[in-house]
Amino acid sequence: MFDYTARPDLLKGRVILVTGAGRGIGAAAAMSYAAHGATVLLLGKTEDHLTRIYDAIEAAGYPQAAVIPFNLETALPHQYDELASMIEAEFGKVDGLLHNASIIGPRTPLEQLSGDNFMRVMQVNVNGMFMLTSTLLPLLKLSEDASVIFTSSSVGRKGRAYWGAYAVSKFATEGLMQVMADEVEGISNVRANSVNPGATRTDMRAQAYPGENPQNNPLPEEIMPVYLYLMGPDSKGVNGQAFDAQ
Repeated sequence: MFDYTARPDLLKGRVILVTGAGRGIGAAAAMSYAAHGATVLLLGKTEDHLTRIYDAIEAAGYPQAAVIPFNLETALPHQYDELASMIEAEFGKVDGLLHNASIIGPRTPLEQLSGDNFMRVMQVNVNGMFMLTSTLLPLLKLSEDASVIFTSSSVGRKGRAYWGAYAVSKFATEGLMQVMADEVEGISNVRANSVNPGATRTDMRAQAYPGENPQNNPLPEEIMPVYLYLMGPDSKGVNGQAFDAQ
């Protein structure tokens, strides 16, 4: 496990947007960021899931979060602009962005992968991520210390059979992170890095590996050290790097 202990007020005063914040790693990250003082913007497609996390943050007495229902699969370019305008009006800046939302799509040979399924995975995992990054970049540049975390995968670093669209989307994720990191290097207070969570006890993992015993994998809460490190000031100057949570 990544070795890092975050001090309690690590993210005090920071505004951090988490995609896919309703469940799994996104929900754990949202709770963890809030617990360390951040105002967390919970973005996801299922409002009920987001509201549950919002209520948990509220009940714990952490800074009040915000619920942002937003579907990366169907959102149009103008909706990203409206989202950025709303965040600017409400919060003035963004200090952190965790790209966590993604879908697996069918695990099948490329020969049997339909164009529709391929494009759906790319829409959520790549196009949506790019649109959110590009529209929020001006708000990230207003921060004194902004961090963007891209969620990768072992199959986004070395391709494996039957991982199809998902693997391709994660290679694209690493590419987007590297291009962005190179562009912001030395000219802004923004940094960009990627995290491979590894095998974690989530619904998505169970979908990918139905025969696996989930108890053998750590809970999302247990892999939070790297997410806290990269989102806080201790990682200032760390840019363009690929991290493993485990």
